[in-house]
Amino acid sequence: MKYKYKKSGFSLTEVLLAIGVLTVGMIFIAGVFPVAIHFTTIATERTTAAVVADEAFAKVRLYAVGDPNTINDNIDPNELKTNELKDFNDSDIFPATADVDADVFAYPSDPNIDVSKKQYFWSALCRLTEEYNATSNPNPLVQVTVFVSRRTSPNLNYYNKNSDGEVSWPTPAEIDWPLPVKVEVEQPGGLGNNELRIKKSNEKSFINDGYTIVDDETGEIYRVLERYAATPADTILLDRKWNPDITPDYVWVVPPPVNGGRYPCIAVYQKLIRF
Repeated sequence: MKYKYKKSGFSLTEVLLAIGVLTVGMIFIAGVFPVAIHFTTIATERTTAAVVADEAFAKVRLYAVGDPNTINDNIDPNELKTNELKDFNDSDIFPATADVDADVFAYPSDPNIDVSKKQYFWSALCRLTEEYNATSNPNPLVQVTVFVSRRTSPNLNYYNKNSDGEVSWPTPAEIDWPLPVKVEVEQPGGLGNNELRIKKSNEKSFINDGYTIVDDETGEIYRVLERYAATPADTILLDRKWNPDITPDYVWVVPPPVNGGRYPCIAVYQKLIRF
């Protein structure tokens, strides 16, 4: 008796459908990896930034204080005011920083590592929150705002500031690491209470979507949601209303590199310190 064996298998249509389903699945899986890498990078940078900020606050206190019982020795209380942020690099206010090496503002602060090879840098702005009085309040609280930035390439140059904290035009000075600079802003009629206009046309690119700005008078921190694309693209939208008691004048921001590149500022931290 002869048996007839039936040969069976997948048809071409079935194979194509299976490959199609597998391809779609692999596309979704592959799309997860860039997002995961992006968020992992952000988490790593912010973790590092927190460590850098803690070190920065400690160094600000270290270099600002002479006699721990008075603000007079290393700080001129007539220059450090309640209505204006002062750059910690300004040796006229903080004389102890006059001879400070660039390594102090870099992380890690190991002097055995060439500063050109370091990636993380910090800058601090200080403002009195209480009126100084040599007798009744010799150690007023100081609001310290720390910008932590990352230099993505040693070949990048950044805008440097003059003694007033502003960029000098038409030929701006440059430096090798990111620094916050003062940008002049205004809030003319027609703008919302959460909008600002950048006054200098050559500084429009200094503030963009996702950037963090700090009010020069109060030290209040704002997040920029959007810089409008409409010509002349000098208006920015903030994450909250501007303080109605303060007339917009200057804000501090870490601008992008002179020769192009990603936004260098990772985070902005703020702390009250009694010198």
